Amino acid sequence: MKSLPIRMKITMWFTAAFLLVVSFAFFIVFLVHLQIVRKIVRDNLIETVEDNVDEVEYYTNIEQFGRNNNTDYLRIYQDGYLEIDDDFLDRVNGVCTALYSSDMAFLYGENPIPRESAGIGFCDSKVRQVKAGGYLYFIFDRKLTAKGLEGLWLRGVVSETQGEDHMTDVLRLSLLFLPLLVVCSALGGYLLTKKMLSPIQAISESACGIGTGNDLGRRIVLGEGKDELHQLAESFNGMFTRLEKAFETERQFTSDASHELRTPVSVILAQCEFSLEEPRSGEEYERALRTILRQGRRMSRLINDMLDFSRLEMRADSFACEEIDMAELVESACTDLAFIREHGITLRWEAERGIVFCGNRGLLTRLLTNLVNNAYRYGRENGRIFVCLKRVGEGMELSVSDDGIGIAEEEQEKIFRRFYQSDHSRCGTGAGLGLAMVEEIAKFHNGSVRVESEPGKGSRFVLVFPAGCFKVD
Repeated sequence: MKSLPIRMKITMWFTAAFLLVVSFAFFIVFLVHLQIVRKIVRDNLIETVEDNVDEVEYYTNIEQFGRNNNTDYLRIYQDGYLEIDDDFLDRVNGVCTALYSSDMAFLYGENPIPRESAGIGFCDSKVRQVKAGGYLYFIFDRKLTAKGLEGLWLRGVVSETQGEDHMTDVLRLSLLFLPLLVVCSALGGYLLTKKMLSPIQAISESACGIGTGNDLGRRIVLGEGKDELHQLAESFNGMFTRLEKAFETERQFTSDASHELRTPVSVILAQCEFSLEEPRSGEEYERALRTILRQGRRMSRLINDMLDFSRLEMRADSFACEEIDMAELVESACTDLAFIREHGITLRWEAERGIVFCGNRGLLTRLLTNLVNNAYRYGRENGRIFVCLKRVGEGMELSVSDDGIGIAEEEQEKIFRRFYQSDHSRCGTGAGLGLAMVEEIAKFHNGSVRVESEPGKGSRFVLVFPAGCFKVD
């Protein structure tokens, strides 16, 4: 049972349930029809006997038969004669009718169970039952009240088996059509289930194709529809799109990381080979070691940045959050960063008091440091950097502005990519992970980052954090 396809299991359960319902319905139909047939038999009995009441007449003078000219059967009774229509002799719908005197003396007609009915006294206009020969019979008596017929009774008798022909027809039709109905329902249920589950089959095949062929560009196509399975397919397609993007990003990240590491490794190997080719002076050895040290530090920074980036992406829960006085954090970080004064650039800041933010102090410091260092790197000689923290509505805004070289509009969406560097002529000390890290840290704190820039006039990086993650004293 466990190895059967789902559509087969559903069809089997559906068929079993339908068969149970049909069997129950057949049983109900049988009982109802049995009651109906019995009622029909009883009604026929009553109707036949009532009709025969008019078929018996009494005449005092035999000459009256000639005048009426409708003599069927003549019998002497008391001081006159009984005329009985010859139709009286026929069974009507299996009903037998007999004429009796009040002392149970049989006068005329037919009674299939004379012995069993002899012990049952007459009861006018009432249907009674009696068992005879293993069968059930219905008896209906009718007292004759016309003039001259006093003391006479009509007794109608009919067997319950009279309705067997009707029952047999019903059973035959039921046994023919009900199983056929079950088979048709099972077949229809199987086809309907197969059609309903075909989207799941398509989803399974697509997932299998992606797993075996590494084809993340493949999508599930089900056509038009808004049911749950189409929604599931859309969810899977969305998941495949995100997976494809994630894999492409990771592939690009690996490629870029390899490229970034290749240069310092090549320099280190070249310096080592140069120093070992032949004896060198102490000055040459020192210069080679300084080059190796510089490239090693560059590799160390790059590796640490990549590890921090991966840690932030994969294990964000490892960064503990606390309540932070944002004005104090900005002032502390900017005080230290102001001593850099690279390219003669001056750093100023302004922080609104009373903003307490729930976040990770180390990450937020890293975010601000990366933005300020980026401003130093791309700022103009003797320029200015301005850091501003303020409330905006129910949220908080942190911005870093400079009057440096600016960023071209077509590059503004690219600068947050990992290893992307806008000005290659001035990026020797960076690895292109600073702004990508800023964006990830902002996302970690449910915030967002955007850039406003114009080439030759400077740039402004704006971070917005929504309400709910901080409080204002």
